[in-house]
Amino acid sequence: MLSAFRAGQTANANDSEATTILPVETFQVTKVHTYQVKRTYTGTIVPRRTSPLSFERAGKLLRLTIDQGDQVERGTPLAYLDTQKLRVKHQELIAGRNQTNALLKELRTGSRSETIAAARSSVKNLDSQLKLAQSRHQRRQALYTAGAIPREHLDEATTEVNTVQARLNEAQSQLDKVLTGSRPEKIEAQTAALEQLEARLDGLEIDLRQSILRAPFTGRIANRLVDEGTVVSAGQPILTLLEDQALEAHVGVPVEAATQIPIGSNQHLVIGKEQYEAEVIATLPQIDPVTRTLTVVLHIEPSASREVRSGQITRLKLTETIDDFGYWLPTTALVRGVRGLWSCYALRETEMSIHPPNTFRVEKRDVEVLHTQGDKVFVRGTLQNNDQVIVNGNHRLIAGQLVHPVETNKSVLSNQN
Repeated sequence: MLSAFRAGQTANANDSEATTILPVETFQVTKVHTYQVKRTYTGTIVPRRTSPLSFERAGKLLRLTIDQGDQVERGTPLAYLDTQKLRVKHQELIAGRNQTNALLKELRTGSRSETIAAARSSVKNLDSQLKLAQSRHQRRQALYTAGAIPREHLDEATTEVNTVQARLNEAQSQLDKVLTGSRPEKIEAQTAALEQLEARLDGLEIDLRQSILRAPFTGRIANRLVDEGTVVSAGQPILTLLEDQALEAHVGVPVEAATQIPIGSNQHLVIGKEQYEAEVIATLPQIDPVTRTLTVVLHIEPSASREVRSGQITRLKLTETIDDFGYWLPTTALVRGVRGLWSCYALRETEMSIHPPNTFRVEKRDVEVLHTQGDKVFVRGTLQNNDQVIVNGNHRLIAGQLVHPVETNKSVLSNQN
C-alpha cells in the first residue's frame, strides 16, 4: 500500500509540472562573421569650378556686359577696360616699324641706279679738274724755274692740285660704297631695331586682348564685385563665375567607410526631397582637420543640375560591411539585464526520463548589442551556433523554467544579413 501511495504522489507531481510547462516560440541562431550597417553622411553641393575673374593688367573699367545671375557661354566678353592710350601707342609703333622696315629694305637692296650714275659723274668731273690743275701746275713750275713768276704763284697751283685730289678721293670712296652696298653690321643693326619694334607691337596687342575679360567656361555669374568707372588693378576680382552645369557633392566620410567606396561606383544622394544617382569620381587624400573625415567627391548627372543648386545640403546613404562575428536576433528576444547589459533566453535540453518529450529548460545567455537595425539586433556573447532562442514572451519566463517550443519562427529574420 505504501508503494502505491508513493506512485500516486509521483504521478501527481508529474501532472503538476506538466501543467507549468509554457509553450514558447523560438528561433535558431546562425553565426555570421560580417554584418552590414546603413549609415547616412551629410555633405554640400558645390560647382566643379568656381573662378574669381580678373584682368591681367590695370586700367579703368569701361563696360560690363552682364550682371549677377546671367548665364554665359565660354568665350563670351564680360567686361572691357579703357584702351585709348594703348591704341595711340599702337599706331605710333606701327609707324616706327614701317619706317625701320623701309630703311632695312634700302640697306639690303643697295643704292638706286640714279645714285650710282651721279657718283660716277662726280668722279669723272673731279678727275678732269685734277688733270687741268696738274697742267696748270706744270706750266707755273716752268715759269718759276725761268724766274718769270714768284714762288707764291707756284704754291697756289700746288694747293689747287692737292685740293682737287682730295675731292676726287672722297668722290671715289663714295662711288665704291654705292657700288658695294651697305656693310653687314649696319644691316644686322637695322634688323634688330625692326625686331624690337615688332616685339613691342606684339606686347601691346597682348595688352589690348587682355583688356577684354572673357568667360573661361560656360556657367553662371554669381557675384559682380565692381562697377563701371572703377580703376582696377591687375588680379583684382571683377566677377565670380560658377560652373553650375557641372555640380559635385562633397561628403565627409570616416576613413574606414571611405575605403569601402570604389572610384567609379554609383551611389544614391538625397537632395531635398528627391533622390539622385551620382558617380564617385575621387576621394581627397587629406583628412579634414575639423571633422577628421575624408571628402568623397561625387559627380551629379547633368540632368539633375537644373533642379539642384550650389550650396544645397545633400545626404549620402551607404551600406558598410563590418568585419565582426555574432548573431542576429529579433529585438523581442532581448531581456534587460543589470548595469545596462542585455540577455536572451535559450533552450537547454532536459532528461527525457524525467520530463515529457520536447521539453527544455530556459537558460539565460548574456549578450552584447553591437548594432540595431529596425526590429532586429546584432549581438555577440555566450550564444552558440544553432542555439534555439526564445523570441517573445520573455516577461513570463525565468532561468531554469521548463518550456516546450510549439513553433519555430523561420521568417522572423528572413532579411538577415
